[in-house]
Amino acid sequence: MRQVINLNENWKFIKENAGLPAALPEDWQTVNLPHTWNAVDGHDGNGSYYRGTCWYAKTFDAPAQPLEGGRIYIDIPAAGQQATVYVNGQKVVYHEGGYSTFRADITDVCTEKNNLLAIECSNEYKDSVYPQSADFTFYGGLYRGVNLISVAKAHFDLDYYGGPGVMVTPKPCDGGATFEIESFVVDADENFTVLYQITDRDGKEAAYGCRPADQTKITLFVPDAANWSVDDPYLYTVTALLQRRNETYDEVIVKAGVRSFSCDPDKGFILNDVETPLRGVSRHQDQLYKGNALTREDHYKDAAIIKELGANTIRLAHYQHSQDFYDACDELGFVVWAEIPFISVFNKDPEAHENCISQLKELIIQNYNHPSICFWGISNEILIGGISDKLVENHRELNALAKELDPTRLTTIAHVSMTPVESPLHHITDIISYNHYFGWYGQKMEDNGPWLDMFHEKHPDLCLGLSEYGCEGIITYHSKDPMCKDYTEEYQALYHEHLAKVLNDRPYLWSSHVWNMFDFGCAARDEGGVAGRNNKGLVTMDRKTRKDSFYIYKAYWNKEPMVHICSKRYAQREDETIQVKVYSNQSSVALCVNGDHVGEQAPVDHICTFSVTLKEGMNIVVAKAGDVTDSASFEKVDKEPEIYTLPEFGERMEGVANWFTLSGDLDLEAPMEFPEGKYNIRYKMEELAACPEAFDIVSEAVYLATNFKITPGVGMWDMMKAMSPEAMTAMAGSTLPKGFIESLNAKLIKIDVQK
Repeated sequence: MRQVINLNENWKFIKENAGLPAALPEDWQTVNLPHTWNAVDGHDGNGSYYRGTCWYAKTFDAPAQPLEGGRIYIDIPAAGQQATVYVNGQKVVYHEGGYSTFRADITDVCTEKNNLLAIECSNEYKDSVYPQSADFTFYGGLYRGVNLISVAKAHFDLDYYGGPGVMVTPKPCDGGATFEIESFVVDADENFTVLYQITDRDGKEAAYGCRPADQTKITLFVPDAANWSVDDPYLYTVTALLQRRNETYDEVIVKAGVRSFSCDPDKGFILNDVETPLRGVSRHQDQLYKGNALTREDHYKDAAIIKELGANTIRLAHYQHSQDFYDACDELGFVVWAEIPFISVFNKDPEAHENCISQLKELIIQNYNHPSICFWGISNEILIGGISDKLVENHRELNALAKELDPTRLTTIAHVSMTPVESPLHHITDIISYNHYFGWYGQKMEDNGPWLDMFHEKHPDLCLGLSEYGCEGIITYHSKDPMCKDYTEEYQALYHEHLAKVLNDRPYLWSSHVWNMFDFGCAARDEGGVAGRNNKGLVTMDRKTRKDSFYIYKAYWNKEPMVHICSKRYAQREDETIQVKVYSNQSSVALCVNGDHVGEQAPVDHICTFSVTLKEGMNIVVAKAGDVTDSASFEKVDKEPEIYTLPEFGERMEGVANWFTLSGDLDLEAPMEFPEGKYNIRYKMEELAACPEAFDIVSEAVYLATNFKITPGVGMWDMMKAMSPEAMTAMAGSTLPKGFIESLNAKLIKIDVQK
């Protein structure tokens, strides 16, 4: 029988490329798995993190196998980003891609006792491995642990792209559901059969079947089968036994769910013949000072917080996530978008495309059985670096591969905001989605609804989603008059109040995914006074604090009664009269201040706003809605703390306003000029970087327009170097004063192009 042996304890680790050890090194650090060497520097704000080659080593005894000819596999659920595995000095496998399972048969290089397992692991940039460059930290390490798998000579296949060796395809039908099952058996002769059993959630047998080991396909029927849904994620257990006469040689257990789904351009997502607008979040897999080295408990905790929000969908960005998290999604009822890290920067190297193909195969084959997954994503914001015929061709190949491997699910893509409305990428995948940050990186939050309606009207045949939207919210900063880019908790809440209504009013959107559920590590970022992180989460990176924006979605999406007083952390107020905002999903909210009834309101779009007069000192505010209550304390002070305001906010806003003031008059009505031999706004950033004078002007403009500080070769330079200032400032749109881009061009055309 199969044994899975956890090898996570007592590894030796060294944070340098020390080379293959001949024996277990005694002077290396002792660590337990899961482990990443970037648990701190991946998001500590120092502006960089260690990207290099490190080594892990451990000894193990070969597991005893009672059956003659048994095999031993090394099983690695993930290693970021490249890894080479050695057993007793012999290389057994090399793997590229930091997010998927890979294995190797190590039987022939093992001895009975004291085998030396050494793993060379690297998160260095490699030209042929995706992701190339992206807005998150590429953590290195053995961050999902390591296992040994001992199997009989005849066993379910362990070699095919890290898959489980069994594929289950449940389909609803009249009177119940069919379960199409296929298993893949290695080294079995005519004496072997495969036994299949399906049990319901109570453990009762629902169907049974038997097939010869060389013809394993079977269709079983479950009468009156229960459907898997977001409200009742009913799971069946499918067990495959490899049997020789009266002995089981191998066993694989799969959880499966019966559901049908589709997308309609006008009706959105349809689950089990019921229109079910998908409204949820995106998720990265790291936590504060753990990096991506999470336990099963950590993954389930994340899923529980998302469930509390009331979301029914999760986009698992931008790579394959842990089997533990997919399991949690199966059990809790989330509809999942799973994707590969083909993101931001397109590499024309054929080897890079082969890496995309390999990662897509691993994603689909390893996760085929999860009922929560309904969508395979083939790329994200890939047009940041521009478009080409080759890029379009590669997308067609990836889409065709996904449909070949899994014709039961839909393919999708996440477009960067600047992707043209008439892009050739629109009709490749089954459905599409856009990443829009109107109201943060550019334009205004009020532009979101009209843009979505415009696209829907122009492309009535396309199923449209909103795959990313969001803004930074840092719980230290507060304002009674929140503004875009002030990083206050109040602006983030105001933004999401608006977007929650935009989405609620547009059922034609097949999905929406907040960016992001949790703050996450991005060592290259430095904005809002919190470096090393992307702070767009509805929840802080340590999972300790739910921001106000969390609760507006809870009011919209969670059916359990709730009430929440906003701006509790804006606790010291200088104004005698303040506005107290309350979120609730109840029909009426009453407010008391210092024990006195202030008023009662029916929420409008789940929001009530009360005018409250503060007495000197502390004031206790209590909101009551039905059987639920919430309270907050506000102190009347002479002057609010300076910590409530981001110091650089006023300076940057003043800089934006003054940027286009030139010596002399600039005719804003006249067309911009682009004289030969002079720089202009259409040059790529990497071309402008060749001239320090031009680049200084452009980098200042980009900072004022987008709040990004760009330095060649540092941070997200690889994402930005192929963009032009024209494209970058266009992202800011109507947030920039009239004349900004004209002024930038006027400054650049005074500078000779460097030869």
